[in-house]
Amino acid sequence: MATRESGPTLLLVHGAWHGRWAWEKLQPELAAAGWTTQAVQLPTAVAVKTPAEPIAGMHEDARVVRAAIDNIDGPVVVVAHSYGGIPVTQATAGAPNVTHAIYLAAFQLDVGESLYSFRGAPLPDSFEGTTPPPDHDSFYADLPADEAAQAAARLVPQSLRSFCETVTQAGWHTIASSYIICDQDRALPPHSQDELAARAGAVHHLDSSHSPMLSIPGELAALITKIADGRV
Repeated sequence: MATRESGPTLLLVHGAWHGRWAWEKLQPELAAAGWTTQAVQLPTAVAVKTPAEPIAGMHEDARVVRAAIDNIDGPVVVVAHSYGGIPVTQATAGAPNVTHAIYLAAFQLDVGESLYSFRGAPLPDSFEGTTPPPDHDSFYADLPADEAAQAAARLVPQSLRSFCETVTQAGWHTIASSYIICDQDRALPPHSQDELAARAGAVHHLDSSHSPMLSIPGELAALITKIADGRV
């Protein structure tokens, strides 16, 4: 196994409706390449049936991400998937040990933007409550049907507030960033990813649907390795 004793820790941040379990296939691949990884659990993925209001929002997620960053002794490369890009953008601002942010089919938003505003959706009358997971085909179109069903069964409601709250600081303004576009994505269309990726310092492509950490973890690990090593 390769060793990177002085290299950065890879901090993995999942997307909406998911949990740290989304990285279960990728982490062994990264470990085999010598990486140390950590995966956070965002509080806006609500596992309880009747959560108390106010339900956590994007800023609570950002605090969880920043706490994880601050607890790592040494450099950090953050890998954010989908919605996870929003709290990562917020949390990495001013973090001295973050050397790179990798946006995997993720929302690389700017100051003043929310997920809803980027998508041109009107804000709801209330930020309270949760929203159920969408059709899992949009997430797992390139997974075998049984694996897609198993992943979909683990999805939980997502805080509505998390989609409405705006970014107030953007780490990628001062931290190196790379964007990985998933060319067969049905959840975040590639043309939207193109718009977001224009904000990154480098852009890469995978021939996958929205969740390559589940469908092609080896290929994704190889690309993350090249990015984190500064080879692409």
